[in-house]
Amino acid sequence: MTDEAYVDGYTALKIFTKGFTYTYDDIIFHPGHIDFAAHDVSLDTKLTKGITLSVPVVSSPMDTVTGGKMAAAMALQGGMGFIHYNNTVEEQAAAVREAKRHVPFCGSAFEPLVVGKDATLADVEQACEGLGLPAGQYPTVLVTESGDLGSALVGVVTTSDVDLLGAGAESRKVADVMSPASALVTSARAAGEDAARAALESSKKGRVPLVGESGECLGVVERKLLKDQLFRYPAALGKPTVNAKGELCVGCAVGTRENDKVRLAALVAEGLDAVILDSSQGDSVYQVEMIKWIKQNYPDLQVIAGNVVTSRQAERLIGVGADALRVGMGSGSICTTQEVCAVGRGQATAVFHVSRLGAKHGVPVIADGGIQNSGHITKALALGASTVMCGSMFAGTEEAPGHYHIAEDGTRVKLYRGMGSLDAMKKGSSTRYLGESQKIQIAQGVSGTVRDKGSVRNLIPFFAQAVKQGFQDFGAKNVKEAHAMLEDGRMRMETRSGAAQHEGGVHDMHSYTKKRW
Repeated sequence: MTDEAYVDGYTALKIFTKGFTYTYDDIIFHPGHIDFAAHDVSLDTKLTKGITLSVPVVSSPMDTVTGGKMAAAMALQGGMGFIHYNNTVEEQAAAVREAKRHVPFCGSAFEPLVVGKDATLADVEQACEGLGLPAGQYPTVLVTESGDLGSALVGVVTTSDVDLLGAGAESRKVADVMSPASALVTSARAAGEDAARAALESSKKGRVPLVGESGECLGVVERKLLKDQLFRYPAALGKPTVNAKGELCVGCAVGTRENDKVRLAALVAEGLDAVILDSSQGDSVYQVEMIKWIKQNYPDLQVIAGNVVTSRQAERLIGVGADALRVGMGSGSICTTQEVCAVGRGQATAVFHVSRLGAKHGVPVIADGGIQNSGHITKALALGASTVMCGSMFAGTEEAPGHYHIAEDGTRVKLYRGMGSLDAMKKGSSTRYLGESQKIQIAQGVSGTVRDKGSVRNLIPFFAQAVKQGFQDFGAKNVKEAHAMLEDGRMRMETRSGAAQHEGGVHDMHSYTKKRW
């Protein structure tokens, strides 16, 4: 080989057009020249044509991953969550509502306990039991005219208001024991987060209700929550994802049936910002027609189409107006589509090819599935994706739906299941696989448990910082520059043998403890 023909590393085009399909672990990037610090890397990116994120991570619309609480937590960290639709229309709309009305202030309680002025202490005790609180231990109980957020603030009830009342107090009305609104220190929602925190600090109170222009109660900032978020968790590396109204951006998944149009109307009424048309195989006449219908009836709603793994699939969906594409088929940790149906593609290959087409049309790509660590996030972005969607990474967190229980070996776990599992399909997710009318339901996923992972407030800052360091190592200051390097060939890479993958992980240790941060 002559010196002129010698190449140190290969372009993505060279790697991904040889007839092999690769996933993230098969690929390794070459380092570039470093002339900037990791904290100089910007992770700002497009989720869709019309929504920008400051952290390129979103949570998957799975019934054991994203409900209202997860959607709010993701948006607060700079990402976004997509609420699953394996539920009734009313349940999904309620999840959007609770995430939307969460005030994006540090220390703001998610879905605070609210009762009406005619409620009794027995009613409050019953509500507290539902939250898993011991008898006599009250959170901040907001008392409003109607018993809902958005109604006039009447007062607040805390443990100190009731702990000395003695026997028989259950029948007393909260209006008789509460601290009335006139005696409370409040903060105007419109005054912003700094004003709410200043009111909390100067008053030395345990809580400050947040009110609107007409005195309506919109939420509460609590001292304990503020301290937890300031000192227990790392600082968020992204800014909250909010819309033009200052509300947290929230997404949902729906199907492509006629009744999904009714579902979507209810979600839009709650202020939905983006919708995923949820299908394991998105290149269908059903999805094409649904995109056309949404664009005609809700032109401002961002539509994410998919899932796809080839540019041919993607082209049809882009042609009818998709605002983003979800890429992945059979790559999730609980998905068995490739095994059962023999259809799919290695995720690294799929992301590269679909992203290449998407870039030509200005359509962002969401790499959905196969993400097991921060290195996979970095690889997905470097191969052309604008964001990544995670399921198993967030399953088992405090914000994920479901309750913890103790496994036989003593491990604290939560349920995690694929939407193609038989358990999930019994609740209605079979529409995702175009199989609800089939006499025999074929599973394309499994059910199981995952370890307690703590809070996404811990996980996302770690992922974001690790990705910044990965970008620094291969020489890109932002996602846009990484994509430019991929396109013009400056981004060099190689495939890894099994031995190289082994060498790239921890090895030859008698014992070790793997701590992520």
